[in-house]
Amino acid sequence: MTYLTAFLALILALIHLSTGRFRSLVDSPREAWKSAAGGVAVTYVFLQILPELAAHQDTISNETGLSPKAAETLVFMVALVGLTVFYGLERLAAVNREKPHSHPDKAPVFWIHVGAFSLYNALIGYLLVDREEPGVASLLLYFFAMATHFLAFDLNLSVGHQRRYHRTARWIIAGSLLMGWAIAAFTSLPHLPVSVLFAYLAGGIILNVLKEEVPSDKKSRFLPFLAGVAGYSLISVVL
Repeated sequence: MTYLTAFLALILALIHLSTGRFRSLVDSPREAWKSAAGGVAVTYVFLQILPELAAHQDTISNETGLSPKAAETLVFMVALVGLTVFYGLERLAAVNREKPHSHPDKAPVFWIHVGAFSLYNALIGYLLVDREEPGVASLLLYFFAMATHFLAFDLNLSVGHQRRYHRTARWIIAGSLLMGWAIAAFTSLPHLPVSVLFAYLAGGIILNVLKEEVPSDKKSRFLPFLAGVAGYSLISVVL
């Protein structure tokens, strides 16, 4: 499993480093891939993220002695904090881009974005190795969902930060993912902080999925979206 997770971590890192090769997708909003990827991402949230939050709730309850209800409230509050933080970062970037004579690739918000998404990626890399639901099937489902997530995620970050993203940020973000994998492969963090960090990550994933990967304008396509939902659901059930 160590070799398999290392291989998958390298592929995810290469997706970050190859963003420029997919740039034409940004300029083709009618492409069905966006709607299909959105369907996969939404299905991942409902079939994987939310049930896994419940599993981490049990971990928090057992580790802290909190009642199941209190642990449930804590888990979803942390997820809400994650969603709020990433939404705030997006608003910071948007406001900065709207300022006259602003330079998105030189703004201080760039480093805030890079720092937040490096933590985000490090945890994604960590969870390639240390997840609540072990096994190859679970790993491959997680990898596939994260790969499609990264395609939209990187394209939008590259648009927001332009040259500095390609020059600096993509290397930092890809490296943080590999670092997260290495931490999980060679050490073992206590279950409690991993559960809290997962809840935080879940909030960020839910926001990014709904904001970036579910097209809301008239250029989106329902049938590819439905195909993404049905296909990923079927694979999840079979595996």
